[in-house]
Amino acid sequence: METLYFNFEQDFVSNMRCVPMIVRYKLDRVDLKLQLGEWNRLGKADKAVFAKKPCETPAELTTYRDFVKKSVWDSCQKVVKDLGGVDVSWERLDTLPDEVLQKATEWQCVPPTLAQWRSLDLLQRFALVKLSRSGHEGENFPKAIAEFFG
Repeated sequence: METLYFNFEQDFVSNMRCVPMIVRYKLDRVDLKLQLGEWNRLGKADKAVFAKKPCETPAELTTYRDFVKKSVWDSCQKVVKDLGGVDVSWERLDTLPDEVLQKATEWQCVPPTLAQWRSLDLLQRFALVKLSRSGHEGENFPKAIAEFFG
């Protein structure tokens, strides 16, 4: 997976003040929870590596997880928390996740059809699900819908 920042992330990607979707995806892959305060204490070079470092094969997952833990410890003297498992509804292609439908209703967006959902790449599906869940900035959800289906 190549480094990818979405257009809806452009207002914060230049200064990396928020965790971009590519990094959130990789953190979920390695079952780690990075707090925004921890992210903000990381150096610019580490943040770039978080986005670019491969995180697909079992060996890459282990290397990525170790890199995150060491980087956060070195910059914050904190131990990164485990997520304790993640609901990976973005991987399912047989149905549109309920959370995406609910968020579309909440923001008065036309929800994607099942065919549109299936046409998205994995990171796009991840972004819509992540933006649908509580604790994430909801105003980017309609921006993502427009970007992916506009």
